[in-house]
Amino acid sequence: MSEDGADPLQEFRARFALPRDAAGRPLVYFCGHSLGLMPLAARQIVNEELDSWEARGISGQFSGRRPWIDYASLLTAGLATLAGAHGHEVVAMNALTVNLHMLLASFYRPQGARQRILIEAGAFPSDRHAVVAQIRWHGLDPADCLIELAPREGEELLRKDDIEGAIERAGETLALVLWPGVQYLTGQAFDLVRLARTARRAGAAIGFDLAHAIGNVPLALHDSDADFAAWCSYKYLNAGPGAIGGAFVHERHQRRVELPRLAGWWGNDPATRFLMAPAFDCAPGAAGWQTSNPPILSAAPLLASLGLFAAAGLARLRAKSIELTRALEAQITALPPGEATIISPRASDRRGAQLSVRMRGSRDRGRRVHEALGARGVVCDWREPDVLRLAPVPLYNTFDEVRACGLALREVLAAIP
Repeated sequence: MSEDGADPLQEFRARFALPRDAAGRPLVYFCGHSLGLMPLAARQIVNEELDSWEARGISGQFSGRRPWIDYASLLTAGLATLAGAHGHEVVAMNALTVNLHMLLASFYRPQGARQRILIEAGAFPSDRHAVVAQIRWHGLDPADCLIELAPREGEELLRKDDIEGAIERAGETLALVLWPGVQYLTGQAFDLVRLARTARRAGAAIGFDLAHAIGNVPLALHDSDADFAAWCSYKYLNAGPGAIGGAFVHERHQRRVELPRLAGWWGNDPATRFLMAPAFDCAPGAAGWQTSNPPILSAAPLLASLGLFAAAGLARLRAKSIELTRALEAQITALPPGEATIISPRASDRRGAQLSVRMRGSRDRGRRVHEALGARGVVCDWREPDVLRLAPVPLYNTFDEVRACGLALREVLAAIP
């Protein structure tokens, strides 16, 4: 029996819309790290909300199958499971970078010598933009207050000892660490529990960008003792382009009303929200960081996806993810020597559902390889100047697709000098 025939999760592929070529054949879609595929149930749920709007108007806030007033709470249990958190520690709201700004406003509080922020060099640009903006917002100079930690010379990945060493060296000058759960370019996954404990020993706050981690690797945000985290929902969470994001705030901050925040009406306690009082009555938990009511039509598809995660189970998904990524690794290492170099970690517990591959030759050759793969029906991601990112996602990708990707790569590399 083939790996796909023995796959206990094989049924989930049929619950997604699979992009197809002009002849109607499914593409090999290895781009879930950028935009996950559409759960078929998403269309029905979105249409139900449109029908409710059509039939009820404003009364849809309080009536119907899923009253909009409590819509974010429908997402709480699923997100809490994936985040490794308590329900009151997570909330669906806004988009990723908006959430980072909201949380940094509360947790980046430079005082005295403790003014610096540590991030990884080569962080996703939006994260760096947000951090630099926050430093400047406080009237400080990023040249003095931003620490960017790069891998050692000649290496692609960050060593955990070097990260911890950077935190310890910064010492009493360090106000905050903002770190990814999975680094977007290399796919390197980090030990967030260990990082959080190191940062807190240094007296710094710590938060995580989980854009490439949630729904991809197991998380334990509550046990990590991290202060906060934020994520988007359109990558491994399959909630669609521009989908509602999410945030985590550890429960020890649950009633810290003295924390500065960019408050808004929706962060008011639901029990008193509609009293329309001028004073802000902070909702308990992460919900207190909300500012606006959730965008229903960009939250509805996440309901469909979270239902699939609950049915599949993250442990089973992670086990399949490891095997799929190992199979893809075998295909790439079998290519002619020197053609492609995997820059992602080789140990399964140090990477997510992603292999990043540096192509031989010039940038132009690498782009031609990427374009030729697309012409052969393999959808993957190109990152300047020379990296292909391929993500076999366990909810909908197959071992046959991994083999098809390997064959396409071999053919393309043979055809492009």
